[in-house]
Parts: sequence; C-alpha cells; structure tokens
Amino acid sequence: MKIAINKLASITSGSVTKLKSSVWEPVWKILTFNPTAEIISAKKSLSVSLDKGTLSVAYGSRFLSHIKIKKVREYFFEENTYPQPESLATSLALAMNDFKAAGADITLSIPKAWVIVKTAEFPATVKENLSDVISYELDRLTPFSSEDAFYDFKVLSEIDGKLSILILAAKADLVKPYIDALIEMGISINRVTVNLSGVVTLCNYIDKEKSFIYIELDENKYEGALFLNGNITNAFSGSFTAGDDKSKADTVIACIEPILTPKNMSKLTDIMLLLKDKSPSLKELLKTQLNLPVRILNETDIKFSVSGSQEEIPYAAIGGVLESLWPKSNSLNLLTKGHYDAPATPYTLTIILMLLIICMWVLYIIAPLKIEGKKLQEIDRQIMLRRDDIKKVEMLKKEIDALSNEISAIDNFKKNSPLTLDILKELSTILPKNAWLTRVRIEGPTVNIEGYASSASTLLPKLETSKYFKKAEFSSPTFRDARMNSDRFNIKVEIEGIKKDEGEDLKNE
Repeated sequence: MKIAINKLASITSGSVTKLKSSVWEPVWKILTFNPTAEIISAKKSLSVSLDKGTLSVAYGSRFLSHIKIKKVREYFFEENTYPQPESLATSLALAMNDFKAAGADITLSIPKAWVIVKTAEFPATVKENLSDVISYELDRLTPFSSEDAFYDFKVLSEIDGKLSILILAAKADLVKPYIDALIEMGISINRVTVNLSGVVTLCNYIDKEKSFIYIELDENKYEGALFLNGNITNAFSGSFTAGDDKSKADTVIACIEPILTPKNMSKLTDIMLLLKDKSPSLKELLKTQLNLPVRILNETDIKFSVSGSQEEIPYAAIGGVLESLWPKSNSLNLLTKGHYDAPATPYTLTIILMLLIICMWVLYIIAPLKIEGKKLQEIDRQIMLRRDDIKKVEMLKKEIDALSNEISAIDNFKKNSPLTLDILKELSTILPKNAWLTRVRIEGPTVNIEGYASSASTLLPKLETSKYFKKAEFSSPTFRDARMNSDRFNIKVEIEGIKKDEGEDLKNE
C-alpha cells in the first residue's frame, strides 16, 4: 500500500512538473513579456577604447535586435604611452559631435594591463549575498580593496555545492581620472569594460557563442583569454623576451599549454588570432604549431560594414559597443562594483491583456443592449412615420366593428324573428275567404288580430296548425254584427320560436 502511494505521489509530482514546464512557464513568459526589453527596444551606444599610443571610438545602434556599427574613428598619440584623461575627454567630445551621438550610452574600455582577472570558488550557500561576499573578500582575492577598485563578477558554474566565480578588478586611481575628465566635459560614463573582453565579445558575436581561445599579439607583448560556453574562464598576458618569430611563437604556445586540458580541448573549436605584428613567418609558425585550427581576426569578416581597411578596424571599441547593445554578450561592467538591481517583473503586457479582456467583456455586455436600443429607436421612428396611417386603420377598424355589430344584429333578427311580411302572408293563407282583418298588431312574441268572420270559433284551430303560431285564444269576447252578418273577433296568438325577451324590440302594426 505504501509503495503504491509513493508511486502515485511520484507520478503526480512528475505530471505537475511537466505541466509547469510545458504550459505555465511559456504562458508566464508571455504575460511578463516586457515591450521595452533589450531584444526589441531601440538603443544607441558609443565606446571609447584606450590603448598605448591610440584612442579608438566606435558608434553603433540597435533597433528590433538588428545591431549596426555606424562610424569608427582612431586618434593617435605618443607611442607606448596611454592618452591623458584630458586628451581622451576632448577627443571623445569631438567624436560625439561628428557622429551626432547625443543621448548614446558611453562605454569606457580600458587596457587589459590595468585589470586583474581572477577566478575563485565559494560555497553555494553564499549565493544570495554574493555581492557582499565579493566586496568583503576582494582584498584577499586581488591587490585592491572594494573601496579602491572598480570591479565586477559573474558566476561561471555551480558544481557540487561550489560556485565558480570570474572577477575583473581595476585600480580606481587609474580609471577615475578619465571618468572625472569626461564629467567635466559633460559626458557621463555608463559602463567600464576591458579591451580584451570587448574583442572576445566581438569574436563571440561572429561565431555565435563557440568556445575558443583568443590571442592578441604585437611586437613586444601578447594577451588573450579562454572563452568557454559564452564566458571568459581564463585570461593571460605577457611580454616577449626575444625578438625573433620562433621565440615569440614558443612563448605563446607555452603560455596557453596549461589551459589546453583534455576537458577544454573537447569544447574548443579554434584559436582566434589578432596579429598587430605583421610578420608573415610568425603567423605561419603559430598556424603550424598550435593543435587547433587557427583563424586570423584581421582576415575574418566581422559582419559589420566599417569604413577603412580591415587591418585598421578598432576591434576593442566595436566590442565595447556590442557589449552594450547585444543582450547575449553577458559582459561585465566594472562601474557597478558587483551590485545590480534585481529586474522587476514586467507586468505591462499582462495589464494590457487584462484591459483588453475587460474592454471585450464590457463590449460583450453593452453591445447587445446598444443593438436592441437602436432597434427600438428604429421601431419608434417607423411608428412615428406611420402614425397617421395607424389612426386611419384604427378608424376603419372601428367602422368595421360597428358594421359587423349591425350585420350581426340583423342576422340574429332574421334568424330568431319571422318577418312581418311572412306573418301577414301566413295569415292570408290560413284564414278563410269569408274572413277579413281590420287590424293586425305585432307586439314582441304575440300577434293581435281583429276582424270579421262568418264563424270566429273556426279560426283558432287554423291558427294553431300554422308553423308560425301557437296558443291561439280570444283576447275578448266575440259578438255578432247584424249589419255585417259576421262575428267580430279579437284573437291573440304567440309567434312560434320567439322568446319573450328576444321579441321585446319586435313591434309592428
């Protein structure tokens, strides 16, 4: 019994989980869809990249997920030195004016040499307060305290109750003068990133989140990063001690050899090289000695139309624009110091749908009433138009009713009362020729006849045998008129088939 209950509970739990993942989660995503989300909203971004001897600026925009790099520009300064804060602020102000980039988000991309890249592990129990933990532990993990640094972090993985954290930190004294100089020019910085991160983001954008190794080389130094599953998991840099190409190639290979573990090799697809050193032999040495396919970023289509030759493209500045505009960049912003406001659940679409449902419900309730109201108004209008005709019809109806009543009365009279002519005709028929009438008076259901006959007593039987009469009797005594030699009579007889109340109106003489 217990096993059956446990099995039923397991099935129910699995069904609920499947229902939640297959039905509720997609519905919830739709209901909480944000119309202003980065995937569809319009945005402009301008990125300025610092490097020794150069200052690169790129300007781009995003509309309906389409990212476009509109303009790029490079400013050159004294070789092997970084541009001063005032020079950066002036150059950026000129570029913004030329690009007409007012209102764009500004990203400051700093050199990799200014940044400490560190990975660390923490117990998963600190996940809820990770920002505070990183702030507290930063001076242990890096040479800087949280007050003296610009930094950010992200969780790379969570395995066996441990969090793997990537931390990027830069000394505030190096970055803040540039931010202050820009503020004096009326320019507000929205993001601080790293040149290496920007270039890796560009490579990731080109290859759609492949895992690869990025290496940037110039005549005196190199730097790069291991990029796995959409994240920088390791960074490296160094200087060349020898000037020949063979030594440079050996130095780079020795530097990346520790990260070419079997686990990483199973994920890596290729190595992306950015060669600022134009030596053809160095390029060939790296291609032949590295154990992965090698691609040259300088010779790769970056999917953007940029003015100028491909060798002069400011990759770091373009990458900084992508980090701001591309929602999948998963980049870090050192300006935040690891603190982000939790995004509020957007209920805009939910409210819109609810309002639409309410409006439809109101229309569903009101529309029939409005339709019926209009029908009643139309009926009233038709009645008003036909009022005169209706009055005429009513008058005709009254006349018809009056005529019908008269006809009915006549029919009833004809049916229930013999006509006077019929009575007179009957009297003429049944009375003998030697009898004559001096007076006939019809009053209701009775007929009074007066006259003379040779024998008055013979008249009563004759009258009673008639189909029109009954109860014939003398209403007064008869007497013999000697002069006329006849009996004078006065006979009363009832009309057959006429009731007393029906014959009250029947009167004739």
